[in-house]
Amino acid sequence: MVYLNFTDLSEEAQNRLLEASKEDVKRKFGDSIRKYVKENYGCFETLIEEEAMRNLYSYTYVFNI
Repeated sequence: MVYLNFTDLSEEAQNRLLEASKEDVKRKFGDSIRKYVKENYGCFETLIEEEAMRNLYSYTYVFNI
């Protein structure tokens, strides 16, 4: 679960969540994404960015108001 203050939805907080998601994706799927990129001549960073955005929807958020 990700705990957030309702008043902390700034761009900085969003970037912090995206960076955490990127690290999570790299940890979970980094090897398979590297293999896919190598076989299909893609860009690793672009795929990580896309998967990190999708990964944000898998988190459970708790807002403290």
